[in-house]
Amino acid sequence: MDKHIIDFIQYLKVERNYAENTQLAYLRDLNKLLIFSQNKHLDSWENLTIEHLNLFVMSLRHGGISGRTIRRYLSSIKGFLYYLVDQDVLQKNCALGIHTPKINTKLPKTLDYENLLQMIAPKSNHWTELRDIAIVEVIYSCGLRVSELVNLDIADIDMDKGFIIVSGKGSKMRHTPIGDSAKQSISTYLQKIENSKALFINNNNERISTRTIQNIIKKRAVSAGIKINVYPHMLRHAAATHFLQSSHDLRSVQEFLGHKSIKSTQVYTHLDFLELSKVYDKCHPRAKK
Repeated sequence: MDKHIIDFIQYLKVERNYAENTQLAYLRDLNKLLIFSQNKHLDSWENLTIEHLNLFVMSLRHGGISGRTIRRYLSSIKGFLYYLVDQDVLQKNCALGIHTPKINTKLPKTLDYENLLQMIAPKSNHWTELRDIAIVEVIYSCGLRVSELVNLDIADIDMDKGFIIVSGKGSKMRHTPIGDSAKQSISTYLQKIENSKALFINNNNERISTRTIQNIIKKRAVSAGIKINVYPHMLRHAAATHFLQSSHDLRSVQEFLGHKSIKSTQVYTHLDFLELSKVYDKCHPRAKK
């Protein structure tokens, strides 16, 4: 049974070109199902039934696993069983009849534009300070994921045309516009470094890590007196929200963020509505005060 899982992960890697983190997520989910199946004395995936899957979901619930995570497990399992059907290992996908748990939509946390200005206020002319400002500027200007940011090379920046080449999820490439302020921050920072392929580097002249980016964002927020916990993805949320508030063009925001599905982008319409509610409550003469 474990061989089929290994073959499936290899299929995701070679034929579907899934990112390594996605492959690992599938592997963790399916290994948990494998352990459960072995505890039920199943010796073949052909013996797996919808009743087994319902028991598996029940065991996850009893273990305190959230509805969102259970949905991810079921998505991994359905994809795996589809693969086994295609490989003629199974005649049908027994996971199709299982009900996925409902989840409450969790709105992403975001930042006010004033908070962002506080985070990019320079404190010195040291190269790491200029780098950190450029990091905040680029994440916000381009709405990048932190994984996309750390993989940027200097060659990916086209200053003249005003865009960057981003390698997103699943190694999908996209061209993202970059604002004048971010371009200026990059130019000022690049004057302080040399002999580097990577755009953002650490003290050892090596490509900066995701963890370091997280620490930089957190420290700048604390230093600016921002009371909430700020993390890199919050800047991406802020960029998307502010873009939508200005353009009212959801499709453009989808392309800007590199979302495969418009459903992933629609959450920002709720954020835009919340902002509208705040302004209404503050300004409308018949609003609650």
